[in-house]
Formats: sequence, structure tokens, C-alpha cells
Amino acid sequence: MRFTPTLFKHTEALLAELLRSTFPADLVVSRYFRQHRELGHSERGFVAESVYSVLRRKRSLSARCFDDVTSRRLLLASLACVQGLNRRELDAVLSEAEGKWLAQAKAVRLDDLPPAVRLDLPDWLYEALSAHYAAPELEALAGGLSQPAPLDLRVNPLKAGRAEVLARLNADGLAAEPCRYSPLGIRLAGKPSISRHPLFLDGSFEVQDEGSQLLGFLLQPKRGEMVADFCAGAGGKTLLLGALMRSQGRLYAFDVAEKRLAKLKPRLARSGLSNVHPARIESEKDIKIKRLAGKLDRVLVDAPCSGLGTLRRNPDLKWRQSPENVAELSVKQAAILHAASTLVKQGGRLVYATCSLLEAENESLVSAFLATHPEFVSQSAAEVLLKQGIEMGGAEAADGEGGERLRLLPHRQGTDGFFAAVMERR
Repeated sequence: MRFTPTLFKHTEALLAELLRSTFPADLVVSRYFRQHRELGHSERGFVAESVYSVLRRKRSLSARCFDDVTSRRLLLASLACVQGLNRRELDAVLSEAEGKWLAQAKAVRLDDLPPAVRLDLPDWLYEALSAHYAAPELEALAGGLSQPAPLDLRVNPLKAGRAEVLARLNADGLAAEPCRYSPLGIRLAGKPSISRHPLFLDGSFEVQDEGSQLLGFLLQPKRGEMVADFCAGAGGKTLLLGALMRSQGRLYAFDVAEKRLAKLKPRLARSGLSNVHPARIESEKDIKIKRLAGKLDRVLVDAPCSGLGTLRRNPDLKWRQSPENVAELSVKQAAILHAASTLVKQGGRLVYATCSLLEAENESLVSAFLATHPEFVSQSAAEVLLKQGIEMGGAEAADGEGGERLRLLPHRQGTDGFFAAVMERR
């Protein structure tokens, strides 16, 4: 769309608010748009993408600002150096001094910057990832995390088939194609508004990243089983699990946050599922959990984590997280995984997953769990998926363990970053 001084003013105001806020970026952006309903869909798209572009590249953009790092300069540097607006387009908002500075900013060579700055990572995160990935792989990963995430949908097989939904979306002018891995996934081109589409309103599809969809196939719940989504949140995975169960059996959606579970209710109503039982718990030690000990066939633990695999959607997380936060989360994750494991009956399946890239929240935590819970044995994630016709060649290559664990990365699989381990109780 056409760049205007008014659009720049809104973007500058929102960015300044974001940079001083302690709240998650998506909440700040949503609140700003509620306060400025005069902005149309495409205008909101430009403003949102412009501020997120700064959050993704804040460290290298700060280097281009030299000794005067302000929200205005960061935005101008991003518009010129990342989003590709030319000098003629920006002239309407540039002072003479800013014009001279911007020419110098554009001349900065990224290759001359320290690696962590060039890759737009805080030092602690760069060091943590460097221990796991070689330099070329880390550069590709950082590049993938700096790209906007695509819009993925998950078809509800109780309501429609994927081919049918694809045909309808394309007929309606929405460029849609099947996802690469998930049998129920659809990827849309761009970021069209789909909240009023008839197939969304009737529950034929939900918005869900392809990587998140694959966690449901790792758990592989069957009709008539007793299953739990231990950290259900707003219930995206819960809905998938219920659909895979063909709405038969009993599916518990546990979470400590009433607000998150409340978001599940309208989605549940659209889905046509009748086997989901949302339940708020006080903690992983809640009496509701103890009553179900040893009774469940399958339990999914999508644990609360640093979220660093979702930086395409939540770039502010890399500036808000810290090693101290990760250490606290690891303790919480271990406690949650132990509590969830007590629900699993003999021969049952336990899946632990995060949307983190860090070993402390992933491999190390699962290895420690298995060492202290000899009744559980690891299963090959790649084999579980392959038996369902899902070939994860790229994930196996990244794994380095023949696909024992599932690791998804944006530059390899085009999904958010995910880790998952499949375990069975002997």
C-alpha cells in the first residue's frame, strides 16, 4: 500500500509504546488497533509488520543508529534497510539531518558486525544456540526466525476434508496449498483475514501452525480412549486431539488459567466435539490429577516454555527472556512432566513438547526425566509419524539421532521451532 506520513506517525507511536512496555507485543498491538479503529485492514497490516520488523532486527538496526538509538531512528532504518522503501518515499517524513544519517546507516555492512549483532540475537541466546548448531546452520536458523510466519490452517475432519476446504478457499480468491507434512494442514499466501469466512465460522478449519499440528499426530489418540492435554491453554491442540478421536472417548483439557480455557469454549462450540472436558487446575498437584493416576491412555504435555521457537510471531520474546527465566522454567517443566506422567497407564503414551530451541528445556529435561523414571522408555518420533504416512526427512536430519526426537526449525521445515519426545510406560 502507499506509504504516507499519517501511516508513519501511527507506526512510530506504536513502536515507541512497544519499546517501553513490559507486556507482550501482540497485546500492545491489539490494544493500539482497538484505540484506532480508523485504520483499515491493509493499514493495520503495514503498521504491524513495520513494528515487528524492528523487533526482529532490533540489534542490527541499533548498530545502524550509531550513538543515537531512538524508536524513530530504528523505524526509519528498518523501513529503508529491511522493508526496502526508497529515499523518495521516505522524504515526506525525513528531516535534512535524518536524510544524511540514513545514507550512512544504509552503508553499514552487516558482515562487519559481531555475529550476535548481525544475527539479531542477545548474547546469551547466541551462545546457547552456538553450542548446539554450527555457524552456517545457526545463521540459517536466525534468518528463518527473522522472517514473518505464514498463516497455517488445520482442517477439522469432523466437518470437512482438506481437498474440499482447499477448493473452497481457492475459489474464494485465497491462495491456499496443502502443508508439507500435516495431513490436515493448509498454508495460505499472505495474511488474509479469515475470521469471517463461512468455513471458519462453521468450524471446518482452525488457525494452527503446522508444527503444532504434528504434536497431535505424535500423541496419536484413538477412538474411545482416555486422553489429556495437560497444558491445554486456548485449546488448539485439544481440538485436534478430539477430532483424531472422532469425538469418542474422554478428553481432558487441563490448564491453570481460567482465561485461557475460556477461549476454548467458542472454538469447542464450532468444532462439533462432544468428548472434551475442560478443567481448571490449581497446579500440577491438583486433586483432579491425583484421581486420574494410572488411568489415561495418552497424555500430551505442551509445556510452558521460553517460546523462543516462535520468534517469527513473537520477536519481542528474544529481548524479554533471560537465562534466569529459562532456569526457572526448566524447574517448572520438570515438575509438570513428572505430574503428567503419573496419569499414564501401563502401555500408554506420554508426549513432552515445547516451542523452545534450548537444550535446557528440551533434550536435557527429557534425559533427566527418563533417568529418574525407568518405567518410561523413549519411542522414535519419526517412526510414529511414518506409520501415519508423515515423512519427516528434514526433521530427522536435524535431529542427528535418527528421528528419536522431533525437532522442527523454520529454515528447514517452514514451521515454528518445536521439540517433542515420545515416551511409553512399560
